[in-house]
Amino acid sequence: MTYAAHMNEVDHRAAARALLAAESVGVLSTISVHRSGYPYGSVTPYALGDDGAPLLLLSRLAAHTRNLLSDPRAGLFVGDRTAAADPQAGARVSLLGQVHPLGADAIEDGRARYLARWPQAAQYFALGDFTLWRFAVEEARLIAGFGEIRWLTL
Repeated sequence: MTYAAHMNEVDHRAAARALLAAESVGVLSTISVHRSGYPYGSVTPYALGDDGAPLLLLSRLAAHTRNLLSDPRAGLFVGDRTAAADPQAGARVSLLGQVHPLGADAIEDGRARYLARWPQAAQYFALGDFTLWRFAVEEARLIAGFGEIRWLTL
């Protein structure tokens, strides 16, 4: 993924959205209930909702789910996997927001979107323990290249 130098605000938003669309796994950071106030990170696959918000398929048994039930504030870090040889050179975005279970009116669409990106997740939906959650982005920190670092609202 390449990014032009000296992008404007619209370009930065587009770059962040493009990165989220190109990737499908991030690190979800929640606020631990086990160690009060400490961050807790976990690798989390995601798909994108019709509004571009990340959709997460979470188990009721997972620590991050218990954390979100206690405090919905979270972060989601997504990096450009094509920059594996030099991860510092690749684009990355850190999302800040709140994560809540997907509303009943959006479940069917969310499930279709999630399965389109992660077909193997059908087995998890079948278990009944997993539910879709929506990451409502409040702000994002995009690093799109050297000197191209911005806080954004998406």
